[in-house]
Amino acid sequence: MTEVLVLVDHTDGAVRKTTSEMLTLAARLGEPSAVFIGSGADAAKDTLARFGAAKVYTLDDAALGEFLVAPKAEALAQLVAAKSPAAVLIGSSAEGKEIAGRLAIKTESGLITDAVDLQPGDGGVQTTQSVFAGNFTVQAQVTQGTPIITVKPNSVTPEENAGAAEVEAFDVSVSDLAKTARITASKPREKSGRPELTEAAIVVSGGRGTGGDFSQVESFADSLDAAVGASRAAVDSGWYPHAFQVGQTGKTVSPQLYVANGISGAIQHRAGMQTSKTIIAVNKDDEAPIFELVDFGVVGDLKTVLPQATDEVTKRKG
Repeated sequence: MTEVLVLVDHTDGAVRKTTSEMLTLAARLGEPSAVFIGSGADAAKDTLARFGAAKVYTLDDAALGEFLVAPKAEALAQLVAAKSPAAVLIGSSAEGKEIAGRLAIKTESGLITDAVDLQPGDGGVQTTQSVFAGNFTVQAQVTQGTPIITVKPNSVTPEENAGAAEVEAFDVSVSDLAKTARITASKPREKSGRPELTEAAIVVSGGRGTGGDFSQVESFADSLDAAVGASRAAVDSGWYPHAFQVGQTGKTVSPQLYVANGISGAIQHRAGMQTSKTIIAVNKDDEAPIFELVDFGVVGDLKTVLPQATDEVTKRKG
């Protein structure tokens, strides 16, 4: 069975949900093999094995952590040349897409980004993409080289499938040309206790209608174990950090449930969330454009609606 390489998305060895989703998709195409860049592979081994990784290739050259994405793309290209996989799957983060683009050039291969489904096809991998802000769904297939595919988070439910996860160190050689953008300092984001925005199954967002007070939005999100997002208007007003912006110039999310509170529904915001499975909006303007998109709408003041919803969710959970 042909290998399918999956680039592990992790933080200090803690594997993110996107990796288990990609391993699930990889199992449809061949034998999933995880590619772990950096240290901490031993801590991640059990998780990778649980979701079907037959092997775990570790790439632990110092340059991979000291510089930006170029060394990672170069290392992956060397692994692809050595293993000739059926495909390479990478998470659709900003860094993931840049690695994928560089890898495609180095391996002279086709690239598909933001795939939401993968299936074996005639002569290759058949992908499904959600394009033009979720307005169209298209099928595409790479016709040259090794398919390099970035996968959108929350595209598939992870399925456990025991694998051996045999760890194998793979030696890489990083050129001086790739060592041009050095990381001089980094600071981990403070943990909020909430899920990562792009990985969360439920996202609760606030906009201009919050008036700058996100307390009701955060309380409702916490009752649902959800991530918190914000519209561009809220971010531009300084009410919430840019890292939580949902939209065309922010992050794209596709959760099972998206709750928009005090958000009018401008096209910029819709581009970042309209592929969500179920959408609920709370807005006191019954003519807000967001209501054209939703599955369920509540016309009312979020400062009145959300506390009631939070109390009811808490009561039912208890």
